[in-house]
Amino acid sequence: MDSQTSQSSQPSPPPHTFQVDLRGLVDLLSHHLYSSPRVYLRELLQNAVDAITARRAEQPDAPARVRLYAEAGALRVEDSGIGLTEADVHSLLATIGRSSKRSEGIAGGIQEVRSDFLGQFGIGLLACFVVAERIRVVSRSARTPDAAPVEWTASDDGSYTVRTLPDAARPEPGTTVHLMARAGAAEWLSPERVLTLARDFGSLLPYDVRVGEEAVTDLPAPWDRPHPSPATRRVALARHCHELFGFTPLDSIELNVPLAGIRGVAYVLPSAVSPAQRATHRVHLKGMLLTERAEQLLPDWAFFVRCVLDTDSLRPTASRESLYEDETLAAVREALGERIRAWLTGLAAGDPERLAAFLSVHHLGVKSLARHDREMLRTMLPWLPFETTDGRLSLEEFAQRHRVVHFTRTVEEYRQVAPIASAQGIGVINGGYTYDGELVEALPSVRPGTVVAELDADTVTAHLDAVDAAEELALSGFLAAARARLDAVQCDIVLRAFHPVSVPALHLDDRSARHEQARADAEEQADDLWAGILGSLRGSAPRARLVLNHLNPLVRRISSLGDAELIGTATESLYGQALLMAQRPLRPADTALLNRAFIGLLEWATHGESANGESAHGEDGR
Repeated sequence: MDSQTSQSSQPSPPPHTFQVDLRGLVDLLSHHLYSSPRVYLRELLQNAVDAITARRAEQPDAPARVRLYAEAGALRVEDSGIGLTEADVHSLLATIGRSSKRSEGIAGGIQEVRSDFLGQFGIGLLACFVVAERIRVVSRSARTPDAAPVEWTASDDGSYTVRTLPDAARPEPGTTVHLMARAGAAEWLSPERVLTLARDFGSLLPYDVRVGEEAVTDLPAPWDRPHPSPATRRVALARHCHELFGFTPLDSIELNVPLAGIRGVAYVLPSAVSPAQRATHRVHLKGMLLTERAEQLLPDWAFFVRCVLDTDSLRPTASRESLYEDETLAAVREALGERIRAWLTGLAAGDPERLAAFLSVHHLGVKSLARHDREMLRTMLPWLPFETTDGRLSLEEFAQRHRVVHFTRTVEEYRQVAPIASAQGIGVINGGYTYDGELVEALPSVRPGTVVAELDADTVTAHLDAVDAAEELALSGFLAAARARLDAVQCDIVLRAFHPVSVPALHLDDRSARHEQARADAEEQADDLWAGILGSLRGSAPRARLVLNHLNPLVRRISSLGDAELIGTATESLYGQALLMAQRPLRPADTALLNRAFIGLLEWATHGESANGESAHGEDGR
């Protein structure tokens, strides 16, 4: 007991404080947190703007100026903000991770305007070490005007000094930051680079920001400027898009969501892009550029626009170079999607020419939206183009022409059946392109009474005229020889009469038949183990069919041949021609069959000529 009491009464060891290697931390920032050293200027502007915001919360009439002066590898940034006392400097600048926005000593009394601050992570001046070897800060507090100016000087080795200065060093409240470039980074502090970066980051800031005598801010924002007419507004926004993104848009879409504090514009790309290509957008946070590569700002289907906007509600990540995925961003994404959807609906209702111009380039994006939005599908029915046997038509036009809307699920199936189906009066839509099949299947939900049916090989065969039983019986020998020859490629022979007469044969199969064919091909090439496994997966699906046209003169001549070998060669030729007409990819077995049939036909065609030539040659020899 005494031993336990003695142990428990021993004093606890004093806590230790983490030691930070500033050089290592700067390397971490420059290579992992920030995408480029250019962000140092954003941090400087951000600190200056936040300081002015804090001062104006207490002194609404206080000046709001930020001035940047760059020369000879050095940069000076002056602001008329809230300023710091010596105690503030020790509390804020000497502790990595401390933020004035979280400190009661600095932000006390102005918590109600916290949302006006840009910075949220307290990294602050530390980012400037990415380009500077030494930072000197001179500041005078507006909240404590009788306090002497204070100087904080820090080096990238982690050391710093703090001292008070005479009143003349900073007669007015505010802060001046001096940077001295580190080796190899002087270019980042050149006047031209500083002006470019300041305009890029700060063009929409609400205060008077200048680099020397050059103005940085350009307000109001392009989307907030008044114009005499909608047409002149579109021209002005198109000019802004070309300056910002380098392209002239097809159109511009207003992005105004007051509840989310969002104002901006979406520019419609002038050329088609892949749905898999994520568009990147330019986002300002309270006037300060946050990122030029925001990807998650819009719904996936809106890949045909690029946005530029300003917001005060979205949350940035720690690097302040992208957006944090949270409920607010999800709500904003939905609201912006609604604005683009409303723009499309407005075009359909009042400006069909602009809508047609848009759809000629970006119909894929609208189809992607219409898959999940039945109201949009109903609105776009007269406009969205589809490939059909009647030409390029909208679903509405096609459904008006045909009692049953047939469609295929793949482009290959469409190419197989389109010529024959058209000749039989069957209307078919090619549903093999992205989203098309899904939209055709959804047609009855927005157009009640419409009948939609998938067109497969059995349906096509059923629409072809059967041959008289007596005639087919008379051709049984020919059909048996033809079937025997195509058995090796898993294809049956069917005799029908159909138009157009110029088509001698039609190759028909469906997905199940193709799957079975692929399995059989794999089984042939596999070793014993895999061949056994694949053999156990053998299906009962019908095989592909070569439908011979009994009305075609060539087929009639082939069917009258008496030579079984020649019938087989001719049948292989018809099979190969039907595959090529359908633009089907050829398997190795199909390629071998085509080569064999071609050589066989050449040998047959030249056999008689060769014999005659030899005979003639013999006579000449005599």
